[in-house]
Amino acid sequence: MLKHAGELARGLFQDTLFDPCPSHVVERRLEAVIPVRENRQAHTQELSFGARPFILCGLPIRRLPAGTRAYTRRNGKFFLEIVGHPQYGIPFGQDRLVLLWLATEAVRTRSPVVRFESASQILTDWGLTTGGEYYRRLASSFRRVFGSTIFFGAHADRSRSEVWDCSRIHFVDKVRLWFQHDCETDGRRRENLVTLSAPFWEELRDHPIPVDAAVVRALANNPGCLDLYTWLTWRCYQAKGTERIPLFGPLGLASQLGVQEDARERKFRERLRSWLQLVRLYWPECTARVTTDGRFLELEKAAAVAPRRSR
Repeated sequence: MLKHAGELARGLFQDTLFDPCPSHVVERRLEAVIPVRENRQAHTQELSFGARPFILCGLPIRRLPAGTRAYTRRNGKFFLEIVGHPQYGIPFGQDRLVLLWLATEAVRTRSPVVRFESASQILTDWGLTTGGEYYRRLASSFRRVFGSTIFFGAHADRSRSEVWDCSRIHFVDKVRLWFQHDCETDGRRRENLVTLSAPFWEELRDHPIPVDAAVVRALANNPGCLDLYTWLTWRCYQAKGTERIPLFGPLGLASQLGVQEDARERKFRERLRSWLQLVRLYWPECTARVTTDGRFLELEKAAAVAPRRSR
């Protein structure tokens, strides 16, 4: 178990937060922080899994302006474009939790067909409130996810000839969900079913990215910070030596995460620093930092997910 976990976490709270944090807020957050650290050290983390396109390139944090039909992000040679349904729009905000949950269940069961008894299971698994309003939000999330088409691929320059390797896929092929408080009909339990599309399932099966489920749960109400955490989980693990990622420009971090295009540079730096502070509460070994000139995110290799110990 983590030695002096409470004292260490309290110190980190006081050192990293911009403003003094009330003691009752610290105590409440410690309830989530300490078990995350202990489980990482003990190699007993509960894992969730993300699909590579949405780890490398974040969904919008907030709802896009009315009438927006397409959304694009770029991460090095990889690019992601989402074309939303004309009625439901483009997935945003906590819609990313639906994709994480579906990906996790599919990887765990090794099947593109995800069956579950209750829609409330999704809310409960991520520590969200259950109730009429939250069911309606969840239903809207599924409609946006189901109605969207994604283009994911890579641009590469091979022998001075541009190569464009892209796949056009839907997230899911079939959805059957009951949202009326999951009641029974004729004494029989209603079964909820989501069938992932074959290309999406193949991408997920071939490139599942593990993340700490407890951290996802803790950041469920902060989509921007959740994006940064999942992105860093992948990026720090892949790092070779010290690496620098520009914050702005066509290949910058702001073009990879789900922040809106009109975000001012100063505001983005402030948000990024606050997100990094929160990430380090749960993952103190995270090496990412904003350089002193405010132009780059610098990081080295680190693992957010500890390897399982052999028995």
